[in-house]
Amino acid sequence: MPHATFADAPTFARGGFTFRPLAVPSRGSSELAVWALEVAPGAISEPHSLDREEVFVLRAGALTATVGEQRHKLSPGDALIVPPGTTLALANAGAATASATVCTSAGLQARLNGEAFTPPWAL
Repeated sequence: MPHATFADAPTFARGGFTFRPLAVPSRGSSELAVWALEVAPGAISEPHSLDREEVFVLRAGALTATVGEQRHKLSPGDALIVPPGTTLALANAGAATASATVCTSAGLQARLNGEAFTPPWAL
């Protein structure tokens, strides 16, 4: 069983969001994709969707998630479950960085602005 350390995880940054793959295919996982997510204060994601279910567990800070037409305010310890094909946008309106662990299935495809792609932090 591989041991993938946080210290050795590559870092991917996009618009105030930092992704660090923990257990993904390139790091030894064959079925799941798990990464650490940090969201800077004031960061707002572009609306996007995935072809697989995605679960966020907020560890620190606060996030607002818009899932489809519903808004959810997340506090530490909360889990957000996003169904496949559902539009998601995340925002951090707080003064502190928010930290979450995200889990989905290996091989996922994302859609952003009508274009499909594989997020590099999920490979």
